[in-house]
Amino acid sequence: MVFKLIQKLTSSSTPSSASTSAVKTAPRSTGGFESLGLIEPILRAVKSEGYENPTPIQEQSIASILDGRDMLGCAQTGTGKTAAFALPMLQRLLGPDGLEALSHEGNKSAPKQAPLVRALILAPTRELALQISDSFKTYGKHLPLRTAVVFGGVGIEPQITTIRRGIDILVATPGRLIDLMERRVVTFQNLEILVLDEADRMLDMGFIHDIKRILKVLPLKRQNLLFSATIPKEVQGLIDSILHNPVTVKVTPVSSTSDQVEQRVYHVGRADKKQLLLHILDTENVTRALVFTRTKHNANKLEQFLSESGVQAAAIHGNKSQSARQRALDGFKAGKIRILVASDIAARGIDVDAISHVINFEMPNEPETYVHRIGRTGRAEARGVAMSFCDYEEQRYVATIERMTRKDIPVVTDHPFTAGANAPVPPRQDGRRGSGGGRGQRQGRSQGGPRGRSGAGNSSGHSSSPGRTGSSANRSRRS
Repeated sequence: MVFKLIQKLTSSSTPSSASTSAVKTAPRSTGGFESLGLIEPILRAVKSEGYENPTPIQEQSIASILDGRDMLGCAQTGTGKTAAFALPMLQRLLGPDGLEALSHEGNKSAPKQAPLVRALILAPTRELALQISDSFKTYGKHLPLRTAVVFGGVGIEPQITTIRRGIDILVATPGRLIDLMERRVVTFQNLEILVLDEADRMLDMGFIHDIKRILKVLPLKRQNLLFSATIPKEVQGLIDSILHNPVTVKVTPVSSTSDQVEQRVYHVGRADKKQLLLHILDTENVTRALVFTRTKHNANKLEQFLSESGVQAAAIHGNKSQSARQRALDGFKAGKIRILVASDIAARGIDVDAISHVINFEMPNEPETYVHRIGRTGRAEARGVAMSFCDYEEQRYVATIERMTRKDIPVVTDHPFTAGANAPVPPRQDGRRGSGGGRGQRQGRSQGGPRGRSGAGNSSGHSSSPGRTGSSANRSRRS
């Protein structure tokens, strides 16, 4: 029965009626993952992970990918994008012959010869690449397909050894893949599927030339999938060059925020932000928080301040070694670390459940980045809280965010640090402005001694309630 089903799926030549300009808005499935045409070994793996119903991006994408269509997928962080392409890709790569062999043997077995790379997934960061690789291994654990992940910051020799043993699916960051290509370790003559995940961030990070170089060595005949939380105009040229008559799936408006996330803004002087953070950790039920800074240096300084104040914290950013980043992530996932301080780039790929709070210690200067940040909480139908600390010079960023998302962010007015909220950042003696912030600024030790904080905060819930009196940027001077 299962073999007949896969034959029917893979032999179908009727394309989806959606086109580049079309937006699929299929209703939610009532039959769970079983209604999407996935084979039993994959359904078994999905069920073992506790998933019963597909998310909108999954139910709108899987059938078209199974049909071999190119796809442009636009969905927020935390909507299940990875499974949306991993599940059908595993099924297509297995194929009817693989399923027939699997049914005869009763379980997965190693291929008789070393496989060549048949699927390539490009991701902007090490963390995201690891998360994607783990997903393929989890959902494909009953299939005879081999997955490997390669990224920089670690030794290349073990990665070379793994590839030479044979793999079906390769997850890679662009820079390390170029290194392997230059050593002639990896070839793509058998490539069937290409995925660009978080394509907007890859372009933001300057990978466009690496991506173009990689595209030149790939077979022209292949299936192309491009997934991204936002689709800014800057990536349209890349989309036009690699996607052919794609299905376009948009499950939420571009740059929208989730209704599962309660958003708040705190107007506060820059010098008071650290003490405000300690106040919130004391008075709010913050069980697991992701705190964002704009720079790596500020992430390190904030981690040091929190640790000296008795808060279990760690920082993660591009200057940390891979082993240090992985230790921080593992501790955060296990609940040993309460606060993870992160830069925006490093946070891509953080796949941690039950993040209760996202805190913008420094406001992002791009509204799309704000959407990415707060999408780390309020996942899987859970509620989350996004707090933004906004000093005088950052008020314009909040106004831009509100215009883009078409939502006013409620302001919290009953916190102890409102007095300096509207004061311009004072000039330093050397002519540069402010303390606690920009590149090249000397950072002094924050005042105030260590304070013990081993618990998760006040279990009674949130003690500060946001005032709802209009736009946060316009209301700041009323605080």
